[in-house]
Amino acid sequence: MDRTALLALLLCAVALLAGCVTSPEAPQPETNFSAYPTPAPLAVNLSAPQYPLPLETVNVTNWQEVDAALSLGPGAEALLAAHGFVVVENPLGPGGADMVRPYAALKEEGVPVFVSTDSLLHLYHIQFDETMRAVEEERLYDDLYVLDSALLNISMETYEQSSGEAKEAARRNAVYFGVATSLLAPEAQQVGAGTGFEAGDVQRYGVAVPEEIRPDVEAELLLIRGHAGTDASPLFRYEEDYSQYLPRGHYTRSERLENYFLAMMWHGRMAFLLNGTLVTPEDARVQTIGAAQVSTALADDPALMERWDRIYEVTAFYTGYADDLGPRDYLAAMSALFGGPKTDLSQDQVAALQRELGTYRAPAIYGGTADCIAFTPEEARTCLNATQGFRFMGQRFLLDSYIFSELVYPYTGDFTSTGTPFTLHDGERSIPTALDVMALLGSERADAILDENGDSRYEHYDAIAGRLAGELPQNESAWNRNLAIGWLYTLQPLLAGFGEGYPTFMQTTAWQEKELATSLASWTELRHDTILYAKQSYTMGKGMAYRPPEQEVAGYVEPVPALYHRLLTLTAMTREGLDDLGALDETSGSRLRSLEDVLARLEAISVKELEGEALTPDDEAFIRGVAASLDQLVAGVDEDGMTTAVVADVHTDPGNNIVLEEGVGYVDLIVVACPDPDGRPFLAAGPVFSYYEFTVPLSGRLTDEAWQEMLETDPPARPGWTAGYAAVRR
Repeated sequence: MDRTALLALLLCAVALLAGCVTSPEAPQPETNFSAYPTPAPLAVNLSAPQYPLPLETVNVTNWQEVDAALSLGPGAEALLAAHGFVVVENPLGPGGADMVRPYAALKEEGVPVFVSTDSLLHLYHIQFDETMRAVEEERLYDDLYVLDSALLNISMETYEQSSGEAKEAARRNAVYFGVATSLLAPEAQQVGAGTGFEAGDVQRYGVAVPEEIRPDVEAELLLIRGHAGTDASPLFRYEEDYSQYLPRGHYTRSERLENYFLAMMWHGRMAFLLNGTLVTPEDARVQTIGAAQVSTALADDPALMERWDRIYEVTAFYTGYADDLGPRDYLAAMSALFGGPKTDLSQDQVAALQRELGTYRAPAIYGGTADCIAFTPEEARTCLNATQGFRFMGQRFLLDSYIFSELVYPYTGDFTSTGTPFTLHDGERSIPTALDVMALLGSERADAILDENGDSRYEHYDAIAGRLAGELPQNESAWNRNLAIGWLYTLQPLLAGFGEGYPTFMQTTAWQEKELATSLASWTELRHDTILYAKQSYTMGKGMAYRPPEQEVAGYVEPVPALYHRLLTLTAMTREGLDDLGALDETSGSRLRSLEDVLARLEAISVKELEGEALTPDDEAFIRGVAASLDQLVAGVDEDGMTTAVVADVHTDPGNNIVLEEGVGYVDLIVVACPDPDGRPFLAAGPVFSYYEFTVPLSGRLTDEAWQEMLETDPPARPGWTAGYAAVRR
């Protein structure tokens, strides 16, 4: 079988993490994405030069020059002396959201540059997001339109030829695909420059919804386009959170992407439920027949199945595999029971199919399907299992979504402390915090902040966190099974802490907090990029400066070679995987190869720094010229693609009408006392992320544009724990 046609289909992503049960007949992947080659492990002899803290400013070779160039001020000077570094709002370009431009500005001011991990992680985000956006606009939109249009027609044909519950199932399928095609189809006002649509596209992608199903289609479209909040789905007859249909992430950048977002969100969220717990037994039976009909239609037309495979495999490479059952699971079950696909099922056959599929993997993440009310963990598990069913292009299992879903009410139990921590609402751990994820990824500082703020002071929190830690991937292959989880793996070296042998500034608690903020901001960019495909977790109810000659400007690379090593692996995997999938254009391929070259160079330089080895003139020239090197990596990327000011909603608590938002703001500067090989420090500066975590009402999910306006007019407070290292407005 051609690798491009069926690459790694339907890997049970939750098998490792959630202990799910999979039928022997359920399809398994032919190729694991983790099969891409990885570089040999790093070995570093940690012996970076040291200096004492607090800093004696007279011993810092360029303190006065850098202080004057950046106008640090007393507060920043005090933090810099105490910790060997400080983060400040960028005085050379305040309010800027471009991570590359500060390097050139610093060079112009004669300030040695500090090459931050923040900037490299942001550049990877740009490659991830831009390649995904290109393939969605140029290939996946067309594939999805062909699929939905064909399945609408097939469903209408089946409706006309059937009787009884099979006829009703086919009618509902026609409504389902009528909604999807209507969402994809451009309206006249959506056509024009920059929209992604041309004049002929209104006719090319037009849809004629049959008269007999039009009222039902329009009822769903009204709710989707209103995206106001939770309401009963006219078609599926359970509660759906229509606020999820607000286009956000990079999907606001063209009309074509907005339409694709709406249709894929519909396909990703709406479940044909398997059993009659959240709907009536009759509805569950009809929905199961409907799922069997859709699966059979794909099996009967190899060209359609090929298109479904292409959409699924490309998006799975980025974000992983679905948390719910899909067409191949239903085909496998029908093959086991009936010898092949079947569309007209008797009640006994439907019951047998429901029992068989009930032995397949259950969802691991509660994604808001129906109105789950639970007072105990056992009731919550029962309701989660009741959401099992068919999703045409199900949203994906993300490790962080799984962590969030486990660390909220009712699983965490009663609050056991005093005060009002961020996670506490209505007496329960109503929402998680991103610190939960970072603590499980190995951040001792995140763990301590959770405890200090009371966010881990719940009856069962420690026990659940301990169980989740044991369920994390246990080897590099498991961490690299898709780009999203590989991104998390890449962040781990920042969170592990830095002991003896690392530069002095890295051995401080303040540096742990700075690296924690970097990791949180990079993770926020990951969730921004995957906003459409990630299965979101839900809580169940209830001045002039001295300018030295350019050749004398020194610099420093943030010495975390393990991160550059992993990011190099992830970047190479991205390029090779997309190339194998036929989804890599020449420009993207060139940018990714250039990023690999830069990362390999940064890894080598950072190893030298940690081993106390003097840098060569070529190394120093590379650092001085890093602005030009990084500029090449973003050639052709527009301002929207470059910005750091992005936001992503990551968890929903409908009971308290709140959504957890994670935001990255304007670019800050970090000023670091870096050691010379002889141990004498000099100051260098570079760009870093700013990070925010806050809640908004359910109806107020933020787009990037709304977040950027908020940053401009009324930004939320930054996390309190960042005050230990950042001299910025709170």
